[in-house]
Amino acid sequence: MRRWMLVISAIIVLCGAVGGWMYFKKSTPKQTKANVKQELAKVSSVDKLQESYDVIVVGTDPEGISAAVSSARNGLKTLLVDGRNREIFGGLMTLGWLNSIDMNYTAEGKNVLNKGIFSEWYDKIEGDSFDVTTAANASHDLVKGEKNIDVLMKAKSISPILEEGKDGNKKVTGVQVVKEDGSEQKAQAPAVIDATQDGDIMAQAGVPFTYGLEDVGNKEAKMAVTLVFRLKNVTPDVWKQIQSRLKNDGDPNSGANEVSAWGYKEMSDYPAKNKKRVKMRGLNIGRQNDDTVLINALQIFNIDGDNEKDREEAFKIGKEEIPNVVDYLKKNYPEFKNVELDQTAPELYVRETRHMQGEYRLTMTDVLENKDQWDRIAFGSYPVDIQRLTPDDAGMVVSKPEQYAVPFRSLVPKKVDGLLVVGRSASYDSLPSGSARVIQVGMAEGQAAGVAVKLSKENNISFRELSASKELVAKMQDTLNEQGMELKPFSVPAKKFMKHKQYEGLKTVISLGLVAGGYKNEFNLDEKSNAKRMVNLVGGTKKMKKDAFEGNESEAIKGMNTPEKTPLTLTQAAYTITSALGLSVPKEEAQAELEKQGMLTKESLDTIQDKENLTNGDAYMLIKDLKHALIP
Repeated sequence: MRRWMLVISAIIVLCGAVGGWMYFKKSTPKQTKANVKQELAKVSSVDKLQESYDVIVVGTDPEGISAAVSSARNGLKTLLVDGRNREIFGGLMTLGWLNSIDMNYTAEGKNVLNKGIFSEWYDKIEGDSFDVTTAANASHDLVKGEKNIDVLMKAKSISPILEEGKDGNKKVTGVQVVKEDGSEQKAQAPAVIDATQDGDIMAQAGVPFTYGLEDVGNKEAKMAVTLVFRLKNVTPDVWKQIQSRLKNDGDPNSGANEVSAWGYKEMSDYPAKNKKRVKMRGLNIGRQNDDTVLINALQIFNIDGDNEKDREEAFKIGKEEIPNVVDYLKKNYPEFKNVELDQTAPELYVRETRHMQGEYRLTMTDVLENKDQWDRIAFGSYPVDIQRLTPDDAGMVVSKPEQYAVPFRSLVPKKVDGLLVVGRSASYDSLPSGSARVIQVGMAEGQAAGVAVKLSKENNISFRELSASKELVAKMQDTLNEQGMELKPFSVPAKKFMKHKQYEGLKTVISLGLVAGGYKNEFNLDEKSNAKRMVNLVGGTKKMKKDAFEGNESEAIKGMNTPEKTPLTLTQAAYTITSALGLSVPKEEAQAELEKQGMLTKESLDTIQDKENLTNGDAYMLIKDLKHALIP
């Protein structure tokens, strides 16, 4: 894993496509001053579950809250059940303390995408960062306002009840719950919505999925997890000092408003005590209503977020490191000199685990090209943000979309009926998940899922059948629009790089995670490449079909003094590929051998203008041919 990530990092740096520090300047139409700390509302569980419900929603993260409220409002008797040891609603946002929202706006930055229930919830909180008690109470208000919802918290386990369905598929017909007191109870339902962070129900039901970055060749590679921590003594005067620093530090990606601050990129130079396992990034700071702030910045590596022992290890690593981080802040930034460490978050911030295989899988090309979908039920526009995978990795912003649609088909799992999956474990490829995993998208999916259950019930059809019916999907969209969403068709004009003659090559390498355009989508297709960069590209491609590569691409630059400065010729590029494949041919015959084996096409060769000075775009076309030959 380490070697592969170093290859990818080298590719990104050499291509000049690093997106910047791993925080994103926010557009903030709503900036509310911090308010008085609210009293935390108590969530009450029902004493006994009913034998049957119209729909069961598993998970009380915002996606689950939205799904349950939507279901209830559409006349469905709903059970909202949570299998973690939680006493409040909100999950990652309120117990993982991820209290700064990655907002989705229209291209002009003026209007919020995915309104509906998200906007109802957002109107109850302070702004793009919020007090976690306010957010928990906002979710509680939404749920308690619906008479059709039963709530059960602190279940020891939740598992799907399965039966044989149509066409060899399994069918989820309810859940079996082990309650906090150890008693067991079954609740039947024709529909279950999995709103857990990691797709727990869909995994137990046998839905196929990929894990981490498995779909781009490395199942073991996963984005860093984070333990958010809280600082006290951040008075209004201290907050003004933070605002002043970030306003005047000269970094266009830094800033602050009344509730949020983002910047301090120099924190990436923090000398970690546990250098192999942690790394700091620029600070995302969310203000609370009691002179405290929450900081999302400490990244912890080599953690499987779905493994309990790994999560425990992450807490241990984080709690040992964070006091040193705070001391560093106090010593290096005058505005922090009087702050003190208060606590760390009760839950870990895990960015990715499972990625479901659904009726449609959102692709990197969908996001890159700002594609609409006929069955749109949510929109995304947040940058494709892939956080560090190792301490030596720079992380990357793959691209910055203007607006793309998430289709209803991405909520419908393969091979299992009676189930919908919403949130970060829905059917996205791992790279576009870096954008689509945000809360706004997940809450929109939850709202759509509630309406889908109603339509499925009324028409006595499965979710799979519903997802194929343009008539019923249109009815779903009309209902969602009536209920506060805005799901209109849209079209974004093709960007300049999409009109480039070698765009097909770019699509291939970006889908493999080998190049990033950053916040400005700067892909530099016409920039001159070099011999070292070609080695990195081929090395990154090997991960997709390792058994096809019996050689070593680095042999192609053996003896070359400065390969990173040596212009890339077509002969050298072809020889790099044959070296990686283990084909024993002289350098001068490498191109002919690749053409003979169908690994280099005339169409791609015709796009190359100067065979003695290949550009990035030229190299990407060669990678396209190689990938298509090995993985049709």
